[in-house]
Amino acid sequence: MRKIANWNPENTDFWQKQGARIANRNLWSSIPCLLCAFAIWLSWSIITVQMKNLGFAFETEQLFNLSAVAGLTGAILRIPNSFLIAISGGRNVIVITTALLIIPSVGTGIALQNPNTPYSIFVILAALSGLGGGNFASSMSNISFFFPKKNQGTALGLNAGLGNLGVSVMQVLLPFVMTFALFGTLSGEGILLPVGLGGQAGGKFIWLQNCGLVWVPILVILVINAWFNMDNLSTASPDVGSTKKDTLEALFKSLILILCGFVSAAIGLYMLLVVNINMWIVLPITIALTVIIMGMMQKPFKISLSPQYRIFKNKHNWIITWLYTMTFGSFIGYSAAFPLLIQVVFGELPDGTKNPNAINPFTYAWLGPLVGSLIRPVGGWLSDKFGGANVTHWDTIVMICSALGVAYYLKQASASQTPEIYFLPFLILFLILFITTGIGSASTFQMIPLIFEPNQAGPVLGWTSAIAGYGAFIIPKVFGGQIKASHPEYALYCFAVYYLSGFIVNWWFYARKNA
Repeated sequence: MRKIANWNPENTDFWQKQGARIANRNLWSSIPCLLCAFAIWLSWSIITVQMKNLGFAFETEQLFNLSAVAGLTGAILRIPNSFLIAISGGRNVIVITTALLIIPSVGTGIALQNPNTPYSIFVILAALSGLGGGNFASSMSNISFFFPKKNQGTALGLNAGLGNLGVSVMQVLLPFVMTFALFGTLSGEGILLPVGLGGQAGGKFIWLQNCGLVWVPILVILVINAWFNMDNLSTASPDVGSTKKDTLEALFKSLILILCGFVSAAIGLYMLLVVNINMWIVLPITIALTVIIMGMMQKPFKISLSPQYRIFKNKHNWIITWLYTMTFGSFIGYSAAFPLLIQVVFGELPDGTKNPNAINPFTYAWLGPLVGSLIRPVGGWLSDKFGGANVTHWDTIVMICSALGVAYYLKQASASQTPEIYFLPFLILFLILFITTGIGSASTFQMIPLIFEPNQAGPVLGWTSAIAGYGAFIIPKVFGGQIKASHPEYALYCFAVYYLSGFIVNWWFYARKNA
């Protein structure tokens, strides 16, 4: 079994002779797994747009809720994923978490073949898609152990940035593969797209089920590659053995903690969708519940979380969490909401009728996640060069301005009989907003290895990404509610206020002189 006993990337001689080669092999095996994880997690942003066009009998708010459900589960699953590397080993964790993505991929492919599939089934499948969201925490935590501090901004930026690119890849790939029977008779039958909906050419068949099925063969290949080309590190996972029995035990422990996350997610979704409890009450409950349930699993399954749980006593863990939620939480939330937001605001008139000059969201929605993903490695490089706190400082100023600009054009478009005339400035400002989320995500992550000791940095990376993942739930949920109230711009006003608070916090603790 692949396990490296002695790992010291801070030793220049070790790094140049063998460390860099091994680290890069693990990095480039990790990236495509994370890319697919993001693609599957955020796939509902594309699926829901076409569900609206193909006659699935769900309201707009329900469709936004599917993206929100995937977002909530993905965020919750990031909490157990934050601690998986220490318990199960990096290679073992990447293999099992990538393999689990096959379940929602197959399930979604089956359910989307029938427009009469109950809404509850789609809620379950959206929740299972959250497995992809959870994978980010373990992936980032794992890669942080392989690289020296001076290279971590770039390495984490590449892993996260190219992983985030999965959102854009998905938003380009899925509209293409749904246009033909990708797997022949195994794809099932297509559904006829009515003429003139959503800015698309109607009168053709759509195989929406391919949005799930397309990932299955890709995931199989990635799992095999991770198994043979990735490593466990003793420095990251000191209690994980190297025998087959040790590996099976490690995989079992990962499954137990992931199941803990699903139990918490199920309770949270029941509170939200059935009991209709306010989301701002449910979110902290699900976070606390997940941590408590995981803690209860320590004795019966011999899982030690005490060393990792020490991060909760460090105030900087909470400060960085606030900042990373501002940046990455915005990126992932906007990625989830962007296509349907374009569909609703620029595809419908104020009286609810269809806009004859509707903007096709498939043409533009992928651009936001693309620029946000590609700029993230640049943000990591800038942070290594000028300091993460300084980059975050200036980046947040632009975030505030661009959010307010998007709010202005959303307001104009929502009240106009010709909303399409406001689309270009809306798109440009939203792309700038995406760019700032990518740079800020890299700059805040680069700060973590400098603030925390190595044994704490990994869990903090995972934890902050876990809480930030809630952006994939909050932002679609907020947009859905404000669109229903006919004021989508109010969502951006709220986000701008949050960005202002992040600006102040970062300046006070990290960016000001003598901070």
